[in-house]
Order: sequence, then structure tokens, then C-alpha cells
Amino acid sequence: MKGKFTVMLICFCFLLFTQTSALAQQKTVIKGTITAVNGEPLENVSVQLKGTKIGALTDSQGLYEIKNINSGSYTLRVSALGHTSKEKKIIVEGEAEIIENFTISTNTEELEEVFIKGNINKYNKSESPFVSKMQIKNLENSQVYSVVTKSLMRDQLVINQDDALKNVPGLYQLWAATGKVGDGGSYFASRGFVTQSLLRDGIAGKITNSVDAANLERIESIKGPSATLFGSILTSYGGLINRVTKKPTETFRGDISYQSGSYGLNRLSADFNTPLNDDKTALLRINAAYNDANTFQDYGKNRSYFFAPSFLYKINDKLAISIDAELSSVNSSSPAFTYIPYGQTPKSINLYNANEIARDWKRSFTGGEFMMNTKTANIFAQAQYQINENWKSQTIFSSSANQSDGPQAWFYLLGNNKMSRNAWNMVGKDNIVEFQQNFNGQTELFGMKHQLLFGGDILRSETNSSLGYLGGDPNNPFKTDYDIVDYSAANSNYYNFNPNNIEPLFVNGYQYRTITSLTTYSLYAADVINITDQLILSVALRFDHYKNNGTYDPSTNINSGAFSQNAFSPKLGLVYQIIKDKVAVFGNYQNSFKNIGYLFANVNGNPELKQFDPEKANQFEAGLKLNIVENKLSANLSYYNIDVKNIVRAGQVVNTNVQDGNQTSKGFEVEVTANPFSGLNLIFGYANNDSKLNNANADVNGLRPETAGPENLINYWISYSLQTSKLRGLGFGIGGNSGSETFVYNRNPTGSGNPADVETFVLPSYSIVNATLYYDQPKYRLSLKVDNLTDELYFNGYTTVNVQAPRTFMGSITYKF
Repeated sequence: MKGKFTVMLICFCFLLFTQTSALAQQKTVIKGTITAVNGEPLENVSVQLKGTKIGALTDSQGLYEIKNINSGSYTLRVSALGHTSKEKKIIVEGEAEIIENFTISTNTEELEEVFIKGNINKYNKSESPFVSKMQIKNLENSQVYSVVTKSLMRDQLVINQDDALKNVPGLYQLWAATGKVGDGGSYFASRGFVTQSLLRDGIAGKITNSVDAANLERIESIKGPSATLFGSILTSYGGLINRVTKKPTETFRGDISYQSGSYGLNRLSADFNTPLNDDKTALLRINAAYNDANTFQDYGKNRSYFFAPSFLYKINDKLAISIDAELSSVNSSSPAFTYIPYGQTPKSINLYNANEIARDWKRSFTGGEFMMNTKTANIFAQAQYQINENWKSQTIFSSSANQSDGPQAWFYLLGNNKMSRNAWNMVGKDNIVEFQQNFNGQTELFGMKHQLLFGGDILRSETNSSLGYLGGDPNNPFKTDYDIVDYSAANSNYYNFNPNNIEPLFVNGYQYRTITSLTTYSLYAADVINITDQLILSVALRFDHYKNNGTYDPSTNINSGAFSQNAFSPKLGLVYQIIKDKVAVFGNYQNSFKNIGYLFANVNGNPELKQFDPEKANQFEAGLKLNIVENKLSANLSYYNIDVKNIVRAGQVVNTNVQDGNQTSKGFEVEVTANPFSGLNLIFGYANNDSKLNNANADVNGLRPETAGPENLINYWISYSLQTSKLRGLGFGIGGNSGSETFVYNRNPTGSGNPADVETFVLPSYSIVNATLYYDQPKYRLSLKVDNLTDELYFNGYTTVNVQAPRTFMGSITYKF
């Protein structure tokens, strides 16, 4: 009720601001509009009173406003990256309102593309220094990547990373963050393989709870095997997710926002940026958020604190250092996942589709909050040094530390509308430390331009965790179930399954503790060669030395499973620009690997430990990239084929393994962003994936993996804001996601290979629609949002059934300064 009242209050404020904004007058104010030569408004242009700290940045409509100016003579200076600066002298006398509009032009063709694209086609992918670890344009890059821009996240009123990633073609959330050390972050399927968000600004930045959007400048989803430049620990065969964070700028500015909505949502966030000295060599930016919300079920809660300071110091014209941090504390009741029990089949429980589960999904079937506390302390440091005109050095250090403490609940489907209620307790911590050194340069050899990268890194990962099972059964030390309930009926013992009742059971239960650590030492090099002005060849190679220190058991003082392994990972790409900087065809070969270690193999008919070779994945991809109609239409079309070899599978001799398994994953992806005319922006994505396990264990051989996600995925978003009327800044957006059915269980229990014997349990196809309404002005922004507009019942998961939220509402008020 409180949430509904708050939304109604925000709606009232929305209408009140809309009616009164035209009447509001500011004393002693300078304002105006900054546009490009083609008349389009420009965002993030700096407008300063020269020689003072007073100034402002333009908003998405190109509007700026500087208030509370004393009488006197000033020089108004307008500047932006890639554009010619302009200055104009003005005189302020007493109380005045001065309107000064500017039109600025680009000073280079290259920077025109970078800047204009971000301000007209605002959902278009921007150029990235992280994808290839060097600054090259998208149409020069043979690799496919998608970018969720800050503008798109703002228009969709996104408050966490998972919602933002719904805009990436072919990326499907398998399950939400649980906060559990080791694997607590959200899981996604990309090109048929499981991946997580483990990188921040191109280096290790693991967070085991839900990633808050307060500090996100954009999110990059880099497609396909990418071990050559990023290693195998932080990536998967399907790709990687890289969070790009907000950095300090030279202008004093900031905003503070309050959001409220359904199920008790209350959120406060702030973004504050300021120079710390007059010459603007010391810069500080702080992003912070507080979030408190219930779930749509009778029990379920999330409360979090997030604080992210960023400091940049320019020592001189050549050297700059920065130190960033991400500090968070989350108390959350993780989603109670629903599983098919191990050893059971859909036939044994007579369920084949999540829609057949006769359960009221608003009932949590817990009698209290199973709260997991997760703390994150991530620290990042970087030094950038311009060695000379052609070469620069980048030195980076990161430390990602996470802690987890608390119980978690889950359910097993048992048939006949019955399920068991289960719990375990997690206490643990992990840490990833990475040191990386890169040298970037450019030179000419044999009349061809070369952009070069030489680098190396050291990554160390440590995990110390204890997993406790429920006690009370002397015949089963691994007991996890508390009781069995009928989920279709009333339950007199409904509230008995709660933290107070299960806590004593952990004392006599089984404790499984692991202490693991591993280290990788890597060297890599890359060269992007302009063979001609339109033909570009890229080559790269990585050498990786992997050292797994094994698993240590303190109770026995035994360390087991230690091994070391070497691997090479090559990469090759070719781009031909049919029309320079507008139309390009491309192809790539990319590689990744997975270290296996020692397993039992068949040696003369007997099980014997043997070190297996690394698993290898190779991708071949080809496609088309467009950036046409003055950058108003951008598109990627690609076809890929990923072949994974050396997969370990069960051998014919009991308790042995063989390394001849294979998985193929091929598909087609398309992504389009467009700005057909002023004020209208859209994004559309479609992905088709065909994954299959070949020469695998008998129960899955020839079948689609349960981890691959839907075969078909669609995402889209359309927004329009008024440009010329008195209500300029008033806009709306609508979009959503669709997906085909997903396998939770896809097995041949008999191992016969007969398609008629295959049993499946699926999550049904879905189509979700979301909508927003906003009013964006220089000093404030008002927004309303509806998720799941049609109130559709839908699920996600792999090996699990995870119900998603019904229709929800959110309102937001932002004050800018």
C-alpha cells in the first residue's frame, strides 16, 4: 500500500512540474542550447565562465543552464571532445536572464564520428578501448560486441545490471545473483554457453551479489571465445561481460535521485563530480545508492548499500593515476530455486512444463526471511603514461574481495503436487587479485599502418568456503530437506520452514569446507594492420601458464588436485570496408580454452590418474557492419560457428574418463540501432542459436545442452521525446523481450540414442512488454515505469524453475546540479 501511495504522489508531482515549469523564473541565469552544424542537440558539452569554477554540461536535449551569477563581465566558453571551442563575452547586470545559443563544428573527421554518434543515435554502440585493448573504431574491429549505453539505461529507468543486459541480443539470464561465494553472481547464456559479469573496465572485478547500476557508464557484451586478450578465468566460450564505470570529469556537476514503486521499493542514489583544485588536475567522483525492497512473494527482501568513489590525479601532461573502489553490503533473500531432484526424470514426477506446476507463485513457502549477507570490497588502481607521441603505457591493479554468510532455501519437485523444502548454510570469502601491464603504440612498416599491443598479466584467485547441510538424520549426513509439502493446498506447517527452526540443525549436520587457489601468468601481443585504407588485418596471440594449487582440507591437512598447464590462444580477424567508415564485411577466428587437470583414465583396463589436456574452443564468424545515413543507422549482422573439442566424458570402464567429447554451437545474430528523425531512437536485436552435444555421455549425446538458453531471442526498445514544443523533454518508451522455450531437463535416460526416448522439462516461451514515461529538463527529470505490462507469468533458469516478477510500477525524481 505504501508503494502505491508513493507512486501516486510521484504522478502528482509529475503533473505539477509539467504545468508549472514554464512559469518558473531563475534569477541571474544564463541558458541556451548547443547544437551541431546539422541542427542536432549535443549532450555533455561543457559551458564555462572562463577563469571561474562556474559552469554546466548540456543535457540530452542540448540544453544548459548556469544560475546565480554575480554582476560583471564574463567570457562564456563552450568546449567538447572533437569540436572547435567557442567563446563569447557577456555582461551581467543585476537580475537577468541571458539566452546564448551556440552551434559548434567538429575539428577532425575521426572525432566527429565518435562524438556525433553518441548524441544523435544515442543507443548506438560507442567506440571502446577495452574490446581489443586498443582504441579502434567499431568498423575496424573484426569482433562483434554489443553496448548498453547510459542513455538507454536512463530511458529504461534501470537500477541494476541484470535489467540492463536484457538489451543485448542473444544474452539470456539463466538465474539471478544468489550472493554465494564462488558462484553467487548472476548467470547468463551467450551463444550457447554460460557466462558471468566478471570484468570491470577490462580487468577482474567480480561481484557475487546483484550489480548496482549507480556506477555504470555502459555495459559491454563481447561475443565469442575471447581468451586471447582476456584469459580463460574471466570469460567463457560464449563471450564476456565488461562493466565500464563512471570516471571523474573537470566540471562540477551531479544529481540525486529517489525511486519508489511496487512491493515496497525505496531507492536513493547520487552521482557527485568535482575538481579538487583550481587547475583541475585532481578530480573526484562519487556514486552511491541505498536500496530497500520486498519481493512479490509473501516472504522475500533485499536491502543494499553501494558506495563507489573514483579519484584521478594528473601528475603532468604525460602521467595520470587513478584509484577507484566499489564497496557494497547486501542483505538479500535469494530466490528459492525449484529443481527436478537428482536421479529423477520428468516422467517420474509427471511434469513436463513449468506451467503444469499447480502452485500459487506468490507463496514463497518459507516462514521467514532466509537472508544471505554479502559484502564486496573491490579496489582498482591505474597509471597511464604517455611515453612519446606514438607509445603509451597502462599499468592496472585490481583486488576483488567478496564475503558471504547466511542460509539459502530451495525446493525439489516430487510429483503429485508435492515438493521438499531444503536449506544449506554458506560462510565464505573469495578474492581475485590481478596485475596487468599494457603497451600500446603505432608505427608504419612497409607502407602499412600498425596499431600494436604488448601486454601481460598475473591473476591469482583464492576461495575459502564452508557449506553446511541440515542434520538430524544419522543415516544421511548430506541431508538437505526439512520437510515435504503440498504446494497446491493449504499447509498447517507452512511457517515452520524458517531460519530459526533450521539453524540448530546445521550444528549436527555435515560441513563441507574447501580452500582453493590458482594463479595464471600470461603474455599477449596483438597487431591491427591497415594493409590498405579499407582492408584491415588483425592478429593476436596469448601464452598462458596456469597453476592450480589444489584443494586444501584443514581437518586432514591434505592438499589434493594440484597441477600446472600451459596453453596458447591465437586470434585472427579481417575487415574490408566496402564504403570507408560506413559499410564493412568482416570475418574472425577466435580461440579459448579450459584447464582440466588430473582425472581418472582407463590405463590397461584400470582407473589411473592422468593429466588431461586443456579443453579447446574455436570460433569462425563472418558478417556485415553498417554505420550509415550520417550515423543515424547502425547494424551488425553475423553468423558464427563454435566448435569445442577435448571435452571430458565418462569412459566405458567404471570411474574413468575419456577426452574425446565435442559440442557445437552455431547461430545468427542481428542488432540494429537507429535515429530515423530527431527525438526518435530505437534498438532491435534477434539471435538464433543451435547448440548440440556430440560424442558426449549417452544420456545427453546429440541433444541441446540445458545451459544453452532459448534457441530464439528478441529484444527491442523504442523511445520518442518531444523536440520543439513547449513540452520539450517529454518522452515515452516501450519495448521488451521474447524468447522461445528453454530446456530445464533434456535427457535420454535410457541412453539408447532413440529420439523417442528423450524426456524434456521446459520453461515455456514468453513475451514481455515494458514501458516508460519521462519529462527531462536541465535541472530535473521525472520518470514513470511499468515492467511486465501484460502481467505475464514467465520463468527463467537452467536445471531450475525460477519464477519472474508480475506487473510492477516504479516512479523516479532526479534533481540535477
